Amino acid sequence: MDVAMIGLGRMGSGLARRLMAAGHSLHVFNRSRDKVDELAREGARPLSALEDVVTLPAPRTVWVMLPHGAPTSATIAALADILEAGDCVIDGGNSYYKEDIARTAALAGRGIQFLDIGVSGGIGGESEGYCLMIGGPREEVERLDPIFAALAPGTGETPESEGREGRDPRPARGYMHCGPSGAGHFVKMIHNGIEYGLMQAYAEGFEILRNADAASRPEAARYELDCADIAEVWRRGSVVRSWLLDLAALALAKDPGLEAFRGHVADSGEARWTLEAAIEEEVSAATIAAALFARYRSRRDSTFGEKLLSALRAEFGGHIEGGGKQS
Repeated sequence: MDVAMIGLGRMGSGLARRLMAAGHSLHVFNRSRDKVDELAREGARPLSALEDVVTLPAPRTVWVMLPHGAPTSATIAALADILEAGDCVIDGGNSYYKEDIARTAALAGRGIQFLDIGVSGGIGGESEGYCLMIGGPREEVERLDPIFAALAPGTGETPESEGREGRDPRPARGYMHCGPSGAGHFVKMIHNGIEYGLMQAYAEGFEILRNADAASRPEAARYELDCADIAEVWRRGSVVRSWLLDLAALALAKDPGLEAFRGHVADSGEARWTLEAAIEEEVSAATIAAALFARYRSRRDSTFGEKLLSALRAEFGGHIEGGGKQS
């Protein structure tokens, strides 16, 4: 299938490469020309301007992979004036799900389809595959299934859960249609809220381990613990093993004191939106709230735990301290 990828950051470039590897035809555009040229050398067709998306065969599929907010809004608004009825715009960034609902209505007036897709997998997704949470009309999701199947990780070595007989097999392959407009980004929003809580728990636990030799502890119970080795042993058979723990072990092995990090932990909006949804639904979300507030506090002074949070964000998403990037 022909796909235009608009935005060639780490995630956009990874998505484009994975689609090309599966035999799809990629047409690429980015503000920075070097990214376009790089992918063109690998087989993508470069687009000189956003307006060039009309050169794709109809119905056109245009995937926008940009930071949420103004960059995404302006690009989708511009595409609305360029595309034709029957074409499809995909927002694969971390947009607010309520914006998706408004965009769907605006584009529907022009006959243009819209899908919102939460993408998880970070910079490793290009080789391992991306978990996709898709919102929008089922018919359009079915039409573009070959794209999603190519991007998803597949079943791999993870066995399907028992008791799933008769269910849609695609979630076990790493992608699913979550529901109508906004549902994909809503599910990804909650995913990222949970991620905040998980990362905070690891950060707090390792900080306690790091300070086990503190003078305030009883002298007989002061321990000089190797956090890198603890992370490594927990990866094997422990009930707290996870990909995040794998990344923690990697970061600690490379830099045991995390000296390369200041511990200034940014937030990209999803936890705030998750808490808004929790308030609307009158659901307690104390862990996610505490994790978000801990990030705010990190911008005043930083602890070892907050350095670990920065290290984890750098490992899975290439995030730079003090700023954000799609994850």
